[in-house]
Amino acid sequence: MLWHLPCIIGRHMKSHFTSQIALASQLFAASAGLYLVAPELANAQAQGTPAIQKMSKADRDLTRKIRRAVVSDKDLSVEAHNIHITAQDGAVTLVGSVKSVDEKKAIEDKATEIAGAGKVTDQLTVTGK
Repeated sequence: MLWHLPCIIGRHMKSHFTSQIALASQLFAASAGLYLVAPELANAQAQGTPAIQKMSKADRDLTRKIRRAVVSDKDLSVEAHNIHITAQDGAVTLVGSVKSVDEKKAIEDKATEIAGAGKVTDQLTVTGK
């Protein structure tokens, strides 16, 4: 019976090591993701964009309507669906990356249609990926 013990301990150690590697990988990926997102939010704050400010109910509703219009357009990429949309006092700001000029225009058109002419600030960048 004792000869079986090293096998059990060996399997447990391998499993524990694998779990530690998986956790470390997830932590690294999460921190890398935050590193990629942080510059956009910092840029939005530096330019006076209401990226992290509290929104009124009307602004939340406006943001929600624009988000629904963007996400419901299945011709847009996942990247375009994940742009940052904020509103403050009816003024909308779009921040993030899209894959093409056509996507950028489609999103801006949707936001303008919902928020109104002259109410949308487009800070979207085209990555071309």
